[in-house]
Amino acid sequence: MKKKVLLMGKSGSGKTSMRSIIFANYIARDTRRLGATIDVEHSHVRFLNLVLNLWDCGGQEAFMENYFASQRENIFRNVEVLIYVFDVESRELEKDLHYYQSCLEAILQNSRTAKIFCLIHKMDLVQEDQRDNIFRERKDELERLSKPLSCSCFRTSIWDETLYKAWSTMVYLLIPNIESLECNLSNFASVIEADEVLLFERATFLVIAHSQRRDHDDKHRFEKISNIIKQFKLSCSKQAASFTSMEVRNSEFAAYIDQFTPHTYVMVVMSDTTIPSAATQINIRNARKHFEKIELPPDSRSPASKY
Repeated sequence: MKKKVLLMGKSGSGKTSMRSIIFANYIARDTRRLGATIDVEHSHVRFLNLVLNLWDCGGQEAFMENYFASQRENIFRNVEVLIYVFDVESRELEKDLHYYQSCLEAILQNSRTAKIFCLIHKMDLVQEDQRDNIFRERKDELERLSKPLSCSCFRTSIWDETLYKAWSTMVYLLIPNIESLECNLSNFASVIEADEVLLFERATFLVIAHSQRRDHDDKHRFEKISNIIKQFKLSCSKQAASFTSMEVRNSEFAAYIDQFTPHTYVMVVMSDTTIPSAATQINIRNARKHFEKIELPPDSRSPASKY
C-alpha cells in the first residue's frame, strides 16, 4: 500500500535534514553537509506494511512557482499527507505564508482529503522562555489561514526529541490497522502484567503504538527513547556491530527492548522486578508470530486471534 507524502517549505527550512535524520540514519551534526534539494527528490520508504512515496520538494522560488503552474496536477494529485516546514526565524514570513496558501489551494483542487501538518522548525534557535508564545502565535495563524482545511502544528528541532514526536504522530495516522495493533498490544501488556509496552518501527525507531497500564510523569518519554536508541544503534553500526536487544534494570523497574516482528522492535517496562528476565523474554518471543500476522496487509492475512 503506497501513500504519497509531500514535504514542502522554502529552501533552507530544514526539510531534507529532518528527512535524512528520520529515514536515512543521519545524526544532527552530519546534516550540515547536505546540499539544497533540486526540484523534487523522490524516495520510497517502507514503513510496516506501508510504502511512503516521499516527495521532497525543493524550496527555491523558481521551483515553487513551477509547482503551482506547469507541475500543479502532477505534484498535488493523490496526496495523502502534506507536511509544510516553516523556518521559525525566517525573515520572509509573508512569502512563506503565501506559498503555504498556494499549496492549500492546490490540495483543495486535487487531494481535498489529504491530511495537513505544519512544522514550526528550528525552535532551538529561539530563546527558551519565548518558545511557547511564538509557537502559539504561529499555530493560531496557520490554523486560521488553513480554513476550510484543518492543519496540525508541531514545534520541531533536529537537536532534540521534538522531531521524533512530530513524525511519529504523522506516520501513526497513515497506518491502516492501527486500532487492531493497539488493541492487541493492550491485551499483551495485560497478560504479561507490564506497566507499559511500546512498539517502534524497526528502521526509524519511531513509536507507532503503545499500551500504558500505569501513569508516568514524563509525557515526552517516547520521543526521548526513540532518540536515544536511534543514536545508540548508529553508534553500534559505526563499530561494525548490530543492535538486537537491551535490558535495563534497577531496584525500581526492568525495561526490555528486543526485536519483535520483521518491521518492529518492542519495549516492555515492568515495575515488578521479582519477575525473572527469562520469563519476560519468553513472553516476547511467544507473542512474535501473533503480531507478525497483524502486521500483514488486510487482504493477505486470516482473522487475527485474540489473547
